[in-house]
This record gives sequence, structure tokens and C-alpha cells, in this order.
Amino acid sequence: MDIRQLRYFIAIVEERKISAAAERLHISQPPLSQQLKTMEEELGSKLVERSGKHFEVTEAGKALYKYALRVTQLMEEAKIEVKEVGKGVNGRLTIGINTFSVVKLPEILHKFQKQYPKVTYKIQQNESAHLCKLVRERIVELAIIRLPLELDNLSVLHLHSEPFYFITSKKRKQTGDEVSLADIQNDPLILPSTEGLGVHYVIMEAFSKFQLHPNVVGECSDISLLMDLVSSDFGSSIVPETLLKRHKGYPLHVYKISSDPLSASVGLIWLKNHYLSKTAQNFVDLIKKEKI
Repeated sequence: MDIRQLRYFIAIVEERKISAAAERLHISQPPLSQQLKTMEEELGSKLVERSGKHFEVTEAGKALYKYALRVTQLMEEAKIEVKEVGKGVNGRLTIGINTFSVVKLPEILHKFQKQYPKVTYKIQQNESAHLCKLVRERIVELAIIRLPLELDNLSVLHLHSEPFYFITSKKRKQTGDEVSLADIQNDPLILPSTEGLGVHYVIMEAFSKFQLHPNVVGECSDISLLMDLVSSDFGSSIVPETLLKRHKGYPLHVYKISSDPLSASVGLIWLKNHYLSKTAQNFVDLIKKEKI
């Protein structure tokens, strides 16, 4: 049996006459009678019995009618859900975010949720290089990362560039509100990333431009721990502006880096030349509109 036959049977049961059921279904009576006969032969059971001018449903027919209602209802629900997913009204947004995240991301997600309240979310946090891997492996569709990185076979939407700042504990007061890389090269630095990753590369490359050799005493990608270490005078650090906006309240001195403004780009990525779900497309459109 197929879904069409089940709909025919529902009409026969509810109308109790072939003629009335045929009129409801907008088909002629002979094909409908033939469909009923075909179902009975396939199931090996009598489904309806004539009682005067009307049909009475047999016990076997009642059992089929119960399941026919369920199946047709599920089919209608499936059609509605598939259409909604296709439009991005329903579905799942899978997105990776960099360890430092984006300050306005919670605000963007709230707006997206308001527009698409049926969408569910899978949000993974990790280093940018690993997020690229997750996108390539289709574990997440989108990711917000920090550049520079190798982005072959990935599409990139540039979001913004942001400056980096030098931070120390309250015990390490510098002169003025700005410092140069030369001024801080001998300070014990804890980098907010690990070797081979984007932020680590940006910082070390900035020193390298001036042939400076920073005193790197550690690396720490756990941002809360990094802020605790710096504020307790374990060492100093160079961090992106986002980090300072998201982790407020620490007893720190914050300095602009004047010699060669240190900055890094943030981008939204997805797999190039591959299908992007409508939910993900809608999120990309919102990101473009909000210009984060």
C-alpha cells in the first residue's frame, strides 16, 4: 500500500459510501472501488462490508483506519517540517566560535532566535585552526575564526579587524597610556594562544618585523586563567580587544601598542562549493546586515 491508497481508505470509512468518497476525492467511482479491492487482496482481509446503502467497517478495517490516520498525519507533518527547514524557519544552526569569541555574538543570536524561534543550536568553542577542520569535516556548517589561516576550499566573510592591547597587573605600572613593542619585549609575556595558531602568529610576527625577541614565559589559551595569572602578576600579556570587553573587572593596567598597531581580522567561514542549509544562509545574511 502507498499513502494515496490510505487516503482513499480514510475517505471511504468516513463517508461510508463509494460515491460520496469518490466525490470527496474528486475521482470516479470505479477506480476507487478497484483500489479498495486491491487493498483487501494485499492484506488478505475484508476491510468494509455493505449494510444497506452504506459501508460498515470491519475489525480489520478499524485497525487499518487507525494506522492510516497516523501515517497520513505524519506525512503532513513531515511535509510541513521539510518546507520549514528548506526556508530556514525550522532546522539546526551548527556554528563554531573562536576561543575569544565575538562581543556581539549573544546579541546576534538573540535576534536570530526572534526571527526563527523553531531553530535549535549546536555551538562549539575552539581554536580557529581546529574550527576550520570542523567545517571541512562538516561537523559544523559555520565558524567564526581569527585570521590569518590557510583557508583553501573555505569561503570567508570578513567581519572586522580589532586591535591588540598590552595588559599587566596593577603592580607593573608603565609610563603613559601607550607602549611600543620595544618597551615591552623584556616583560615576561604569557601569550593567549599556542604556537602554530593565528593569534600566536600575529603577535610573534609583530615583534619579528622590528627584529625584537619577546620574553615569552608561557602560553595559555584558557582565558579566565590567563586573566587571573596576569592580574596576580605572574606575567603580562598581549590580547585582542574582544577579550577585554568580554572579561571585565580584573585589576589590570591596559595599554595601547603604539609602535605598529597590532591587529587581527575576524571572519565567518563555511565550506566552499558545498550546499549550505537555509538556516545557515539566513544566519550569514543576518551577520552581513548587522556588520559585526
